[in-house]
Amino acid sequence: MNDIFSAEELLAFAERSYRALDVPEESAKLLADTLVQADLWGHQSHGVMRTFWYGDRFVTGAMKRDVAPEWAMDAGALAVLDGRDGIGQVITKLAMQDAIRRAKVHGIGAVSVRNSGHFGTAMYFTRMAAAEGCIGFLSTNASPAMAPWGGREKTVGNNPWSIAAPGGRYAPMVLDIANTAVARGKLYLARQRSEPIPETWAMDLDGNPTTDPVAGIAGTILPMAGHKGYAISAMMDVLSGVLSGSGFGPQVNGPYQAEERSNVGHLAMVIDIAKCRPLAEFNADMEKMIEGLKATPRAEGVDEIYYPGELETRADVENRRNGVRLPQDTLVDLNRNAAKHGIAPLG
Repeated sequence: MNDIFSAEELLAFAERSYRALDVPEESAKLLADTLVQADLWGHQSHGVMRTFWYGDRFVTGAMKRDVAPEWAMDAGALAVLDGRDGIGQVITKLAMQDAIRRAKVHGIGAVSVRNSGHFGTAMYFTRMAAAEGCIGFLSTNASPAMAPWGGREKTVGNNPWSIAAPGGRYAPMVLDIANTAVARGKLYLARQRSEPIPETWAMDLDGNPTTDPVAGIAGTILPMAGHKGYAISAMMDVLSGVLSGSGFGPQVNGPYQAEERSNVGHLAMVIDIAKCRPLAEFNADMEKMIEGLKATPRAEGVDEIYYPGELETRADVENRRNGVRLPQDTLVDLNRNAAKHGIAPLG
């Protein structure tokens, strides 16, 4: 069975899957594109593997196919958007576009989002701001994945966040991280590949380090940088969930919980660089910064230093040229779900 697919093949499969589930055309295209772009960036934990995680939520009604988000408050540079349990990617794109618009008027723009859903890869949206000569920030909360520092019961989400800035003649500099040692999707991907995980990733139900992804999924994922990762994650929940009036902590549900509304909140914030200094000067300094990072003397065994976001840019070029290889278990799972809905298989 073929396991290497072009971006176009993956897009066509994901889009026809969502159209078969009665998702409106533009929403289906966006949802498919966010998944395939994650695969192209090398983040398969957030790629087409998740196609029917979202699909099942449409079937149960936990996520609404065609509900229109509503503006709950508008204070000029700041607004609140109610996603009304719609598609997280659709809601977040609207929030980021509007934050960019507000930043172009006020210098800074922010949209607090409530009642949204899982939006996939955060950098998909912060890069939108970088493309407009802005710095973009996006945070979200997520379902419980780790314990508070010193605990052994998961009550804190990995609560990802992203920052993106233009890189001048280089691709944007981008940070996109969860506050756990790894994103939970990487445990699901390891399970799909029947691979062990490092014992620094997760604890089992008894609070012991584990190399078994199944035990790690049932247990808790460890925070990055110990207590610091826990504290950062808690503050991202303040920005995303508490501020917006959405759910927070254990009130948030993940995309793999097919029957539960997400109750997710986000914060999209944008700074218009030109309001601070000429964009050309900023870009020139970013080029110097990137070149300085890459010119740093390297440790033994290191061939090249990369700036944040560079690896994803390179992976995108490589995977568009050579195709994306999917794990066999992922391919089997996708086609099994496609068959359930009468959708033409992948491959």
